[in-house]
Amino acid sequence: MSAVTTTVSATAVADTEGETHRVRRRRRLAPGRQLPAARLIGPAVVVAVWAVASAAGALDPAAIPAPWTVLKTTGHLWTDGTLPTDVLTSLRRAGYGFAIGLTAGVVLALASGLSRVGEALIDGTVQLNRAIPTLGLIPLFILWLGIGETFKIAIIAIVVYIPIYLNTHAALSGIDSRFVELAEVQGLSRLAFIRQVVIPGALPGFFVGLRLGVTGSWLGLVVLEQINATSGLGYMMFQAQNYGQTDVILVGLLIYGIFGLISDSVVRIVERRVLSWRRTLSS
Repeated sequence: MSAVTTTVSATAVADTEGETHRVRRRRRLAPGRQLPAARLIGPAVVVAVWAVASAAGALDPAAIPAPWTVLKTTGHLWTDGTLPTDVLTSLRRAGYGFAIGLTAGVVLALASGLSRVGEALIDGTVQLNRAIPTLGLIPLFILWLGIGETFKIAIIAIVVYIPIYLNTHAALSGIDSRFVELAEVQGLSRLAFIRQVVIPGALPGFFVGLRLGVTGSWLGLVVLEQINATSGLGYMMFQAQNYGQTDVILVGLLIYGIFGLISDSVVRIVERRVLSWRRTLSS
C-alpha cells in the first residue's frame, strides 16, 4: 500500500514539475517585464558613445562637437534669450498645425468609416493626397496662402492628418461585423453604437496614427521654419549653417528629438490608460 502511495505521489510530483516546466517554457515566449525608463536606455547609450569618441579624439570637433560643447552652447543661447523665443515659436506652430490635423483626421475617418457615401467621397481623395509628397506642396501653398505663418501651419496639418486618418479608418474597417450585428439585434441607437462599438474598436488604430502625427508635426517643422522665417528652431539652424556653427545645429536637432520623444511618451501614457482593458505584449 505504501509502495502504491509512493508511486502515486511520485507521479503527481512529476506531473506538477512537468506542468511547471511547460508553463515556464510558455512564459519565455513573452518579452518579459518592462524595464524602468526603457526608452531612455538607447539614447543614453548613443550619448555615451558620442562622449567617449569625442574624448578619445575620434571625432572632428568642427564636424561633430562634443556633448559638453553642445551643452555649453545651449546654456549661452538660453541665457541671451534666443533659444526660449525660438522654442516657443516652434511649439506654437507645431501646436496649431497638430490641432487642425488631428481634428481633420478624426472627422474624415469617422465620415469615411461609417458611411459608404463618405468613403466614396473621402477615401480616394485622401489616398491621392498621401501619394503626393507633402513638402512638394509648399510652392503651391505659398501662392495660395502667402509666405507667412498660414502656409506653414497648413502644411503641418496635412502631415498630421494623413496618418491619423489612415490608421483610424483602418481600425474602423477592421471592426468585426459580428459586433455590428449584435448592436443591431440589441437595438442600439446610432449614438450608442458609436459610443459602445465604434470608439472602442477605433481607439487602438487612432493612437497609432496619433503617434505618427505627433512625430510628423516635428519633421515638417524642421523644413518649414527654414522658409521665410525670422524665429523658430529651424530658422536658428539655418542661420547657424550660414556661419558654420555646427554646435548650434546640433542644439536644434537635439531639442527636436527631445520634443519628439516627450510627445510620443505622453501619447503612450494616455494610450495605456485609455486602453487599460486590453491584454497585450506591451502590458
